Amino acid sequence: MFIRSNKCLGGAMQVLVVDDDVVSRMMLMHLVDSCGRYDILEAEDGADAWRQLEAGLRPALVFCDLRMPHLSGTELLGRVKADPALHATPFVLVSAANDAATMGEAAALGADGYVVKPFRIEQLRPHLAALAPDETLDESARRLGIDLARLRLYLGGLERQLLDAAASPAAWLGAGDAEGARARLARLGEGCSTLGLHAAAACLARAQGMLAPAPVGAALREACALVRRQLERTGERASA
Repeated sequence: MFIRSNKCLGGAMQVLVVDDDVVSRMMLMHLVDSCGRYDILEAEDGADAWRQLEAGLRPALVFCDLRMPHLSGTELLGRVKADPALHATPFVLVSAANDAATMGEAAALGADGYVVKPFRIEQLRPHLAALAPDETLDESARRLGIDLARLRLYLGGLERQLLDAAASPAAWLGAGDAEGARARLARLGEGCSTLGLHAAAACLARAQGMLAPAPVGAALREACALVRRQLERTGERASA
């Protein structure tokens, strides 16, 4: 069941879905609903979304279609990022367009992600998971049913894979296999999520929508730094 009030339901985080196509909007809302307990709000276009935001709505995350009448997704994004009260709101554009120029414009405006239609739940999940704090070492180990030594091995393996990918993003992006590149980034993101590193997974989810060497390389390096920091914490615990 979708919630369309401006109040949180039992403390659930608010997610605003903006799309002028009612079918696409319902599909996206359903996928968000499938990812967990969220207070899902909707806007029928960018102008409607901006009215709600101006009225005080402060969602934890916005998923917004790119091309809409009255106020496009990029125009709404520009307003959100220019507003001191809203600029930190994670804003993910959703579109069937996957050309470099469109993605470059989204990145330049400060989009926190870019999801290419037809959207799939695995494209959305990292952005939603990023709303939760990263797990502590003990939380990850307990959930996975392993000790800290095994967790350290897993983190080390993931760090090496991220380092390998970050060393030459242009090489595998230049092969022209966009789906293959997204799949590789998605696998690395799943590894981060499995180890409780939601912020790192979100970095890689953003990169999946902007397949160019610069943003992909930056996302891989950022994710690697977050994994390395968690790895360092296991060493600190071992020596304590």
